[in-house]
Amino acid sequence: MSAAHRGARVARLPGGVTLRYSGRSAAVTGLLLLGCAAVWTLTLFTGTYRIDAAHIAEVLFGGGGSATDRFIVLGQRLPRVCGALLVGAALGLSGALFQSLSRNPLGSPDVIGFTTGSTSGALVVILAGGSAAGVGVGTGAVVGGLITAVVVYGVTASRGVTGNRLVLAGIAVGAMLSSVNDYLLTRADLESAESAKAWTFGSLNAVSWTQIAPLALALPPLVAATLAVGRPLRLMEMGDDTAGALGVRVGRVRATALLLGVALAGTAIAVAGPIGFLALAAPQLARRLTRSPGAPVGSAMLTGALLLATADLLAQRLLAPFQIPVGLVTGALGGLYLLWLLSRERRTTG
Repeated sequence: MSAAHRGARVARLPGGVTLRYSGRSAAVTGLLLLGCAAVWTLTLFTGTYRIDAAHIAEVLFGGGGSATDRFIVLGQRLPRVCGALLVGAALGLSGALFQSLSRNPLGSPDVIGFTTGSTSGALVVILAGGSAAGVGVGTGAVVGGLITAVVVYGVTASRGVTGNRLVLAGIAVGAMLSSVNDYLLTRADLESAESAKAWTFGSLNAVSWTQIAPLALALPPLVAATLAVGRPLRLMEMGDDTAGALGVRVGRVRATALLLGVALAGTAIAVAGPIGFLALAAPQLARRLTRSPGAPVGSAMLTGALLLATADLLAQRLLAPFQIPVGLVTGALGGLYLLWLLSRERRTTG
C-alpha cells in the first residue's frame, strides 16, 4: 500500500459520495488554490492599459470607476481570467477521466481524437455561417465529440475495450478527422476559413461572459457525476475482471466516464477552441505532486486551471501589446513537458 493510501482520510459528501484524500493531497490542493488566486490577481491588476489598484478595487467592489475602467476590468480582464480557470479545470478533469479509463498516460482527449472530433463539429457550424462565439459552436463541439466517442467505442467494442485499443483507435480516428478538418477549410470562402483557422489555434483573446456561462453552469454537475463514478473507475484500473468480481458494472461505468470526459472537453473547446496538451499534462502533474496512484479530481482540475491561466497570462504579456493565442503557448509548454518526461525516463532506466 502506498504512503498516500496509508495516510488517507475520507470525507462523506451529500448523495452518498465519499471522497478519499491524504494530508499531502490537501496541502497540494491548498498550494494550487493559492497559485490560481495569485494568477487571477496578477491578470486582473496588470496589463497594457494601466489602472490603479484602488480604481480596480472600486470597480470590483464599489461599482464605481470610469466607463473605460469598468469595460477593461469587467468586460475584458475578469471574464478572460475566469474563462481560463474554468476551461483549464474542465480539461484537467477530462484528461484525468480518459487516462483512468484507458489506463494509459497518453489517454487524453487531444491525443485520442475526441478534441479533434469536437473541433470538426464546431468547424461545421462556423463554416456554415455561424459565429465563432455563438451557442451553435458549443453545440457543434459537444455533438462532434460525442459522435467521435461513439465511433471510437464502436471500433474497440467488438474485441473488448482495453486501454491500448482505445488509444490506438482514438489516434486513428483523430488523424482521419484532422484531414476532414483541413478539407473543410479548403472548401470554405476566405473570410470564413480565416475565422475558423484562427479559432482552431485556441484563444481567450475575446472571450465574454456569454461564452463562459454555459461552462460555468455545466461544470458543477459534471464534477459531481465524476465523483460518483470515481470509485468504480479506480477499481477498473485493476482490470475489468477484478472490477466485475467486486460488483462494478464495467460497461455502464465505462460509457458514463466516456460521456463525462467528452462533455467536459466539448464544453471547454466551445469557450476557447482546442487547447493542446493541457488535458495530457495536468492529470500527470497532479499525480506526481500528490504522489497518488491516480490523478485526484480536485488536484487535476486545479492543476489544469493554474496551467491555462498562467499560459494565458504569458500569451498576453510576452509580445505586449500584441496578444498571441493561448493554444500556441500550451503547445510549446507541452512539447517541453514531453521532452522533460523523456529525459527523466532516460535517467530512470539508465
